[in-house]
Amino acid sequence: MARNEEKAQSMLNRYLAGQTDDPDKGRKQRRPYLATECHDLNEADKWRQQILREIGRKVLEIQNAGLGEHRIRDLNDEINKLMREKSHWERRIVELGGPDYARSAPKVTDSQGKVVAEASGRGAGYRYFGAAKNLPGVKELFERHEPSQNRARRTRAELHRHIDGDYYGFRDEDDGVLIEVEAAAEAEMRAEALREWEAQAPEREREAEKVASAVANGGADAAVGERFVAFVPLPEIKDIEARVLESKKAALLSKYASEGLQREQGEARALLNRH
Repeated sequence: MARNEEKAQSMLNRYLAGQTDDPDKGRKQRRPYLATECHDLNEADKWRQQILREIGRKVLEIQNAGLGEHRIRDLNDEINKLMREKSHWERRIVELGGPDYARSAPKVTDSQGKVVAEASGRGAGYRYFGAAKNLPGVKELFERHEPSQNRARRTRAELHRHIDGDYYGFRDEDDGVLIEVEAAAEAEMRAEALREWEAQAPEREREAEKVASAVANGGADAAVGERFVAFVPLPEIKDIEARVLESKKAALLSKYASEGLQREQGEARALLNRH
């Protein structure tokens, strides 16, 4: 029989002694029901990792189609509940100053590489995993939301077959509604234009009085000259007559003189500095 010292050093006795000294040591901690009850960043990250392990284990289990419809539905509900709880803990981690896992998380895809879409019918954000996609009523739900790729496109002739006068708006005024709306809009525009005309009446009267006073003082030319001023210098009569004479001479020379004579006259004018 072993001595008392050897019994005290055995592994079982040391474990029991440690449990007696610290009752909480070795006891499995329970995850808080609400994420807001946790105030430690490391603890929140630990509970998130625990939820991820549970999700992975249940997703692996739900791949088995032989579990039965009720068990598959229960597993799918549990996975969705854990997904919502994971999002709560991720928001709590951000509030405690930790990283934003929701932003950097990869997208969840199915066996065909498609992103797992949210399906309606069981609440916003409800998802189906594994064998739950082949349950009665769920498969038809996914097929209803997927666009048909094999549907034949209609030809141009088939599209024009259903086009009539209503498409071009030829019978829009038959019911009388459009005429009433246009009449009301036209009356409003006329009233607005009339108000603008009446508002500009004093300015028009001042312009008329100014022109009348200018005509009474200096004649019509003075009135016109007061309003319109020519900033371009006009040529005198002598300059106009000289230009006309030069053009007539050039026309006669081009008609009767040869090109050599015209060239000699041009050189002579250039020497005499006459143009």
